[in-house]
Amino acid sequence: MDTRIQFRVDDETKHLAQQMAKSQGRTLSDACRELTEQMADQQRKALSHDTWLTEQVNLAFDKYDSGKAVFVDNESAKSLMEARKARIRNRGQ
Repeated sequence: MDTRIQFRVDDETKHLAQQMAKSQGRTLSDACRELTEQMADQQRKALSHDTWLTEQVNLAFDKYDSGKAVFVDNESAKSLMEARKARIRNRGQ
């Protein structure tokens, strides 16, 4: 079922928006619908990412709770990261 969305803008804004939409071969209603659909798609992606991130955090806590987590001190982490960066930089050469 389709839903109707209404909002108010001043006459000049409406007129200019209609001109722009017409120059693109569509109606203002089409343009508003497309924008709404794009926004909804962006929200779907954000929600999907939030779900994925929550799953990853839960997996990390599960690993910690089971005693399988491995911790790395700060200096070792920095060294590992520098080595990875160097390998990536050297690939392009």
